[in-house]
Amino acid sequence: MRILLFPSLVAAALLAACSSEAPSGYQGYVEGEYVAVAAGEAGRLSTLNAVRGQQVVQGAPLFALEADYETALRAQRAAQLATSEAQWRDLQSGKRPQELAVLRAQLASAEAEARRAEQQRVRDEAQLRAGGIAEAQLEQSRTTALAATAELQRLRAELTVAQLPGREAQSAALKAQIDAARGALAQADWALGQKAQRAPKAALVADTLYRVGEWVPAGSPVLRLLPPGNVKVRFFVPQAALGQLQPGSSVTLACAACGEGLAARIDYVAPQAEYTPPVIYSNDTRDKLVFMVEARPDAAAAATLQPGLPVTVNAR
Repeated sequence: MRILLFPSLVAAALLAACSSEAPSGYQGYVEGEYVAVAAGEAGRLSTLNAVRGQQVVQGAPLFALEADYETALRAQRAAQLATSEAQWRDLQSGKRPQELAVLRAQLASAEAEARRAEQQRVRDEAQLRAGGIAEAQLEQSRTTALAATAELQRLRAELTVAQLPGREAQSAALKAQIDAARGALAQADWALGQKAQRAPKAALVADTLYRVGEWVPAGSPVLRLLPPGNVKVRFFVPQAALGQLQPGSSVTLACAACGEGLAARIDYVAPQAEYTPPVIYSNDTRDKLVFMVEARPDAAAAATLQPGLPVTVNAR
């Protein structure tokens, strides 16, 4: 086994000896951090507004799922809320004006009847002292007057109650019912809103994963976006170069497809080193320690870079 490895180790050593010149740049490649756009509710894909390779602006419609059920549910929840609010307003206002008018008319009639009965009682008492009527007739007049007074008091109390708002417990119950109806309506609004998705920011449509007519499970991405700010360059540098390649440092990018001098800024340096092959830990291989570095190109530069593209990174 040692005999088989020896030629490869010798070859690696010879290559290292022949490459004593400092590299003109660091080799890397472009990566993309894709944004998967999905709906929180399941449904059949009814509209697909974006196609692969298209540039979309922020807020542009991307896709829509069938929403007949959610639309009907939202209308039902809105009607339930309106009913609860109407019941609460009716409870706070007491009886309707027409009902109060009827009670006031009955009260006026009772007042007249009470006055008439009282006057009859007074006359019958005078007639009894004069001997014009029997005592039984006076008792009947007194009873009629008492009954008329009682009916008058009852109608006055009924009118007072009719003008009062509803009872506190009943009002609290209706308020809780209104809160529940509002929550149900908000839930229906959310479910309906999930059926149509828009671009969260300007981006390239990297891929579409469903076709119109297919069933889309809840949370399953329908398409993937690549915003310019999500394009990054990943490259590896030796330990000795870390001093000038720290987060915030500026670098330039070059490639055959995008030209030279593209501006980028380092935003991440790996805290741990990696080894380039052959993977042998010794003092002689310390120069093979490399650190992964990620840089974000400017918005203008990011538009010209495609994920997977090899680039050369140069420190400024």
